[in-house]
Amino acid sequence: MTDKIVVINTCGSADEAESLARTLIDWHLAACVTVISPAKSFYRWNGAVTSSTEWLLLIKTSRPLFARVETVLQTSHTYEVPEIIALPIVEGSTNYLSWLSGELLTAEIE
Repeated sequence: MTDKIVVINTCGSADEAESLARTLIDWHLAACVTVISPAKSFYRWNGAVTSSTEWLLLIKTSRPLFARVETVLQTSHTYEVPEIIALPIVEGSTNYLSWLSGELLTAEIE
C-alpha cells in the first residue's frame, strides 16, 4: 500500500472543474487532475431524486495532503455539499508513483 490517493470530486461546470484543477496543481496539492465530462449523476437531494450533468475530477495526491485538498475543495466549490472521497492507490508503476511524489514533495515538506 502506498500513501498516494485519488480524490474524487464532481463539479457543475467546466469552468469550475478547470479552476479547481489548476489551483490544486499550482499549489502542488495534486500532481495530476483528470477532468472527465460529461458525467450524469443521479442522487437524492432535499427529499427528491434528481439528476445533473457534472464534471468528474480525479485528483492524484497523497494521504498527508488530503486535509489541504479537502479545504480547497470545501472553500472554493459552488456545491453546498461537494463530493470529496479519497480512494487509496494500493499499487502503481514505480515510474508514475515516483513522478507523483516529486510533484507533491514541495507541499508535503512545508
